[in-house]
Amino acid sequence: MRGQTHDAHRETHPETYPETHPERLPVSTAKPGLLSVDELRADIAAGAVDTVLVAFTDMQGRLAGKRLHAAHFLEDVLGHGTEGCNCLLAVDVEMNTVEGYEMSSWDRGYGDFMFVPDLTTLRRVPWQEATALLLADLAWEDGSDVLASPRQILKRQTARLRDVGLKALVGTELEFIVFRDTFESAWHKAYRGLEPANLYNGDYSMLGTSRVEPLLRRMRNGMVGAGMSVESAKGECNLGQHEIAFKYDDAVVTCDNHSIYKTGAKEIAAQEGMSLTFMAKFNEREGNSCHIHISLRGLNDDAMVLADGAGLSAMGEHFLAGQQACLRELSLLLAPNINSYKRFVPGSFAPDDGEVGPGQPHLRAPAGRPRPVVAGGEPGARRRRQPLSRGRGTRRGRPARHRGGAPPRRSVPGQRLRRRRRARAGHAARRARAVGGQRPGP
Repeated sequence: MRGQTHDAHRETHPETYPETHPERLPVSTAKPGLLSVDELRADIAAGAVDTVLVAFTDMQGRLAGKRLHAAHFLEDVLGHGTEGCNCLLAVDVEMNTVEGYEMSSWDRGYGDFMFVPDLTTLRRVPWQEATALLLADLAWEDGSDVLASPRQILKRQTARLRDVGLKALVGTELEFIVFRDTFESAWHKAYRGLEPANLYNGDYSMLGTSRVEPLLRRMRNGMVGAGMSVESAKGECNLGQHEIAFKYDDAVVTCDNHSIYKTGAKEIAAQEGMSLTFMAKFNEREGNSCHIHISLRGLNDDAMVLADGAGLSAMGEHFLAGQQACLRELSLLLAPNINSYKRFVPGSFAPDDGEVGPGQPHLRAPAGRPRPVVAGGEPGARRRRQPLSRGRGTRRGRPARHRGGAPPRRSVPGQRLRRRRRARAGHAARRARAVGGQRPGP
């Protein structure tokens, strides 16, 4: 059955199989650290690789999958894939099964779906001994896509762009806080009283980053060795807070790298006897942001279609307006959990509404620990809108409380995103307001 599933998926997704369509390989496969199947075979024969990780990105942005013996991967998984429980896309952050999924539930029984390796993602894992990794798409037994898979949602969106002659280039910047406690020590402390790696605001501080350079250097070089294009590392405002930025790439490639990087950064920190977190708002100081940069280019001529000189083209205006119009819905991806909303405080360098910035046009939208599905604007040919006025500028421009050394405040008067009160039982209207204004169904 696994072989039949693999063959059916090969027919519908030839871009995943470079040996049958080498012209579909992304340009990024020429980067150091990425492997061909022949190179992997040679490494396994030489004893340089004995473990192959097959993983996919789950609903929380984490990598889930299996660690396979290299010989088993070559003999069985490479040609036929492997399997996993379909509950893996229907769990919360603590791996508890969640109700409401049609594809996976106690009533339907928790069956399997197939991991179909995407050979264009094959790479070395420099921070783990003799290890290679590749990502997988998810398929049912008939070879059809698992529609809820985040990676495949993104691939469907990029396919829609290709249909109108466009491609998406994406870059991400992720902030994180480093602690001198191990992950196990932090757990036993209930994540309280942790020691940050820096004890003062190290925003762009060369001295501040030098204090943790052994860790940052391993992270930068490790990601380069795994086929990514690292640009820089710099200090940020919160205690122990840093950021590593990567060069933009194809949307799917960037999001794949995004998930691999977050996993790898934690693994490297653990090996150094430290820990780190990407969570949106660890404490009352500055939170960890994720900047997502999106550009559209012509599929054939690589022409920039959103820009017109130093400003926006008509399509660029429609692109921003489409995102503004859908920000309420996009918040499910940009701010997927309660902690995300703790960043939305005026004056905290986190926007509390969606505005288009002055000067070089950009959209500042509320976000915290977004999931790795890039939510792009609708192409202008589909629906044309005009963005809201840029007269007010961007809320990011207001002074932050902690950059000036002011002590943190526990509450901010007039906070735009207020805490919802629990509705009394039996009051349907109040219950609807308590969950964000949702109306009962028909």
